[in-house]
Amino acid sequence: MWEIGKIALVAFVLVVGLRVFVFQPFLVRGASMEPSFHDWDYLIVDELSYRFRAPERGEVIVFKFPNDPSQRYIKRIIGLPGETVTIESGKILILNSTEQFELNESGYLAGVETAGSVNITLQEGEYFVLGDNRKYSSDSRSWGVLPEENIIGRTLVRVFPVNTFAKVESPEY
Repeated sequence: MWEIGKIALVAFVLVVGLRVFVFQPFLVRGASMEPSFHDWDYLIVDELSYRFRAPERGEVIVFKFPNDPSQRYIKRIIGLPGETVTIESGKILILNSTEQFELNESGYLAGVETAGSVNITLQEGEYFVLGDNRKYSSDSRSWGVLPEENIIGRTLVRVFPVNTFAKVESPEY
């Protein structure tokens, strides 16, 4: 019995440790990330990566909503610290220290225009995030920048529905 108890204790500690410090489940609620993610998609969030590297443009992240940290949101990173993000005439322009370019999102949002008019310069530790369903997403266009400390992690795997099980890939820009 003692041996079984030790094995159960080690297994419990490993599972709890992985769940609390490395991976976290997330259930998508709402349509703000369609067509990439749908209501009730079950995702696994990687909480470890950002301890070793900074978030990158195009990654889909889960974070604590800045206006109510008890709420969890899922959005795509568009603007990085130190950049200026401009949205006008349905296009997203990024200006950083080396270049200015129009963000090409045709790989995951073919034919979608981004509504609104925004011109914001991000400070250190600030990100600009948008939902993929641009018409129906509450995102940085309406509530402002996302502080880095609110980021929980990046989406790693879609688990459910089973027929869509796959690693979540970030686009190449």
